Amino acid sequence: MDAASLYIAVGLAILGIAAIALGIWLRSWGPRKQPRVDFISARRQFSLQREHLEAKFETLASQSGRPRGLIWKYCDFQSEVQFARDPENDQLRAFVAVTISFEAIEGGDMEDVAAVSNLRAATALFSYVDGRWMTDGRTIFNLNPQQAIEHYRHTPETAPAPVR
Repeated sequence: MDAASLYIAVGLAILGIAAIALGIWLRSWGPRKQPRVDFISARRQFSLQREHLEAKFETLASQSGRPRGLIWKYCDFQSEVQFARDPENDQLRAFVAVTISFEAIEGGDMEDVAAVSNLRAATALFSYVDGRWMTDGRTIFNLNPQQAIEHYRHTPETAPAPVR
């Protein structure tokens, strides 16, 4: 092997190593897919934290100013929870049916509306973010949990019932 061939071989080896290093570096800058959540442990965690989450939901939802002109009197949570994944980001969500009672804000636009006192069916939304359940008080009115899952095209998530 002459000197020119040796330089070419060494140069190609260096270029190959540089290309591999560049590929690794570029891949580290790309979007990272979040690991898929263990549904069974997330469901168990929701069950353990449910009372706290419901209280947080009710506080945030009642402070949201929605529906306009109404004050939240109470929110009755149903026992069943339906879980689904958001197809946009694979985020696990919990959907809980609620019945809400409102009253009109004194002096507001809704004060003379007779339907204000009617009970409203809705769905409370909870999200599993960074290993914990949270809520921002998002309420989906006029849809039960199954309808909300279908409407927003979420993927239902089910698992066998826990063994007792």
